[in-house]
Amino acid sequence: MLTPLTVTLAVAALALAAWCGWAAYRDQPTKDWHFIGMAVVTLLALAQLVVGIVKLAGGEDPADGAVIFVSYLIGVVCCLPVVGLVSLTERTKWGSLTVVAGAVVAAVLEVRLHDIWGGGAGA
Repeated sequence: MLTPLTVTLAVAALALAAWCGWAAYRDQPTKDWHFIGMAVVTLLALAQLVVGIVKLAGGEDPADGAVIFVSYLIGVVCCLPVVGLVSLTERTKWGSLTVVAGAVVAAVLEVRLHDIWGGGAGA
């Protein structure tokens, strides 16, 4: 897998979590800028999905299996759009906290993706 992209995505997700956590601390809902941040992280996840599928198509295999690997890739892509929609329905600080939770989950999924691929063995 492409380790720099994985690290970048995890750091961006944690930065988004901190940013939305600050908004929640100040009793603010998610704002347009937060949604732009969610879009950036989602675009990084889409790029990672494409890179992962290209690597699989090129004959490289993850250590824990291709089905699990692709499932995690799809999970990362879907994570922030889902919590973004939830935060639209909850226009309080709890909407911001929902994004915090989703962004942390995305970062944890990145760590797991790294492990599934082989812990850097093919980076």
